[in-house]
Amino acid sequence: MPRKRSTDDDELLVRLRSLTAQARERAEYQRSQVELAIALQRGMLPPDLPDTPRFHLAVRYAPACYGLNVGGDWYDAFPLPDGHIGLTIGDVQGHNIEAAAFMGQVRVALRALASVTGEPGELLARTNDLLVSLGSDLFATCTFMRLDPEAGVLESARAGHVPFVWATADGKSGVGEDEGGPPLGIEPGIDYPVARYRLTTGGMFVLLTDGVVEGPSLPIEEGLDQVVRLAGVAAVAGLDAQSLAAAVIKGAERVGHEDDAAVLVMGHEGPDATP
Repeated sequence: MPRKRSTDDDELLVRLRSLTAQARERAEYQRSQVELAIALQRGMLPPDLPDTPRFHLAVRYAPACYGLNVGGDWYDAFPLPDGHIGLTIGDVQGHNIEAAAFMGQVRVALRALASVTGEPGELLARTNDLLVSLGSDLFATCTFMRLDPEAGVLESARAGHVPFVWATADGKSGVGEDEGGPPLGIEPGIDYPVARYRLTTGGMFVLLTDGVVEGPSLPIEEGLDQVVRLAGVAAVAGLDAQSLAAAVIKGAERVGHEDDAAVLVMGHEGPDATP
């Protein structure tokens, strides 16, 4: 004879249905937040890159998509009013929709202020002061470079960001040793030193975010050494910027966590230029 369902059973079923509905709502909310953050990321990244004779740009970008672990890495490249090319890469603190939105603010600020000054140190200083004035709790690391394609000279300033990697066709390679300054958005009135480099035929510059070279399974020193080796091989072998960018982003799989990973490679494939 079937057992008669008690009032307690009915109450338990009601509670289970309620908990299931709440869990479904939370999952749907998280999914929508992730989709929105990814849409913000993609919408803020440039649809194309400047086409400059003798200099070739290549990018790779892998957003983190584990749960709400969506960050604010970005890259950008655009012509400046004086005919130079601006190159930037950066990373916003945090992994959520706020980080993705703040990334958009930083990228727009850099582009807008670059129309006033393309000098890397001054540009980072002005962007930093603007972000501080917004009163956000977030901050961003960033590298900004200005390329003079006629002279083959690259000027660089760094705000708390991972150093770039360089390589030349004669077998030399290494990590940039410019001084740099603190991240953007923490303290006003900061000066950012500018370093200058001369590009030669076959030379490579690799800008990247820490998601490419650092994580639980990969110390940053080892990660940077890995990119140095890849860049050195690519420069000596005469590989193009696209091939090197693909190889560097592939190496990000070794870091041991889910994080944004961005790579911007510049290769000089024309005749040597003198500053």
